[in-house]
Amino acid sequence: MASMNKVLILGNLGSDPEIAYTGSGQAVANFSLATNEVWTDKQGNKQERTEWHRIVVWGKQGENCKEFLRKGRTALVEGRLQTRTFDDKQGQKRSVTEIVAQNVVFIGGGRGAGDEPGTGEPPMREPEGMPVIKDDDVPF
Repeated sequence: MASMNKVLILGNLGSDPEIAYTGSGQAVANFSLATNEVWTDKQGNKQERTEWHRIVVWGKQGENCKEFLRKGRTALVEGRLQTRTFDDKQGQKRSVTEIVAQNVVFIGGGRGAGDEPGTGEPPMREPEGMPVIKDDDVPF
């Protein structure tokens, strides 16, 4: 029987991406992405839950994420789930589940939450060859 590990999420960055390089020079970017669920409970009260997702992006695409994404910006991430284990600073075994991105699409007009006009922040450039979807293009 075949299986598939595929994730597609649309959310807002919780922080600016961080980037590191492996010993062989391979870039790896990490950031968190928030998705929100809104519903009405049995009493008619609006409820909301935010789910945080850890995103890992390798190579040139990771470098593009570091350069062009900012906290608050919307991104569409396609990838796969991966759980890894590690020892924390106290020597305890920990595990973390991450989305290893195969494709990251930048949504919106190229500004993160802090890059509003008049803040002194330069407008962000869009990466060449990367798909960019404007807010009006999103059908939901």
